[in-house]
Amino acid sequence: MTSTSSPSTAPDRNLALELVRVTEAAAIAGARWVGAGDKNTADGAAVDAMRSFMDTVRMDGTVVIGEGEKDEAPMLFNGESVGDGSGPHVDVAVDPIDGTRLTALGYNNALSVFAVAEKGSMYDPSAVFYMEKMVVGPEAAEFVDLRLPVAQNIALVAKAKGKPISQVTVCVLERPRHEPLVEEIRQAGARVKFIMDGDVAGAIAAARGAGVDMLLGTGGTPEGIIAACAVKATGGMIQGRLAPVDDAERQKAVDAGHDLERVLTTSDLVTSDNCYFTATGITDGDLVRGVRYEGGRIITESIVMRSASGTVRMIEAEHRPEKWARWIAE
Repeated sequence: MTSTSSPSTAPDRNLALELVRVTEAAAIAGARWVGAGDKNTADGAAVDAMRSFMDTVRMDGTVVIGEGEKDEAPMLFNGESVGDGSGPHVDVAVDPIDGTRLTALGYNNALSVFAVAEKGSMYDPSAVFYMEKMVVGPEAAEFVDLRLPVAQNIALVAKAKGKPISQVTVCVLERPRHEPLVEEIRQAGARVKFIMDGDVAGAIAAARGAGVDMLLGTGGTPEGIIAACAVKATGGMIQGRLAPVDDAERQKAVDAGHDLERVLTTSDLVTSDNCYFTATGITDGDLVRGVRYEGGRIITESIVMRSASGTVRMIEAEHRPEKWARWIAE
């Protein structure tokens, strides 16, 4: 990173491997509960592991995007100080398990995710928990606009990628609220790929062109901000618009000064060009493989992204189970 900031205030490349240790820990702890049918126990185990390992990372971090508040699950709370306090001052966005229901039911695409950016650079949604989102890869990033009709955006993606509309695949969270959206996508002639939960993985897949061409729909605001850190490294684009769920939340957003018609860009969601995203698979998915137990080893697969260099790394690691007894005990 080219910056006038001192090493003590700006995250540097050495942070990457420290961060992946954190998501590996959360994934291993959460994977113990895959298929057990208890999402809160899985989430609690991942939270505990993530918190313990975060406190060993050389950073002076503050959680600005935590998970759990909207569904009363275990959480790393907003404002919590993390890291050992000796390193760069950073904003931290976390989701120990993106896809707690996926983990509980043993379905694909559950991840442990962690994003870091320079202090003060992550968007504050003021407790508006959901947002409309659109994510595309770098080819279409300059052409689409969330304010345009769905069919027009799909046509723009098809043109940018040089393919017929019939070959455009749109990732959508499977929710009743998305039935009209799905109908619009199909009427436009494109295909729909549903995901049950965990739209961070869907957003990154769209940004990287990994099996889908775009993501559309309303999902969690925290996940949108976390995904923006990853999108910064891919050259893709995320756009969002806050979507309060009721009048009380709408009024809270207005009182906080939010323009609910404003379309937020990638750089609105994360203003820094020096941010990191890490994710470790809990269950197998489109982005990474899940935690595996083979020959007396625990094997994890992770993805690490750094926006300053545009680098994306895939990391497979082997862990000795006896070293993880605290997190995987029966």
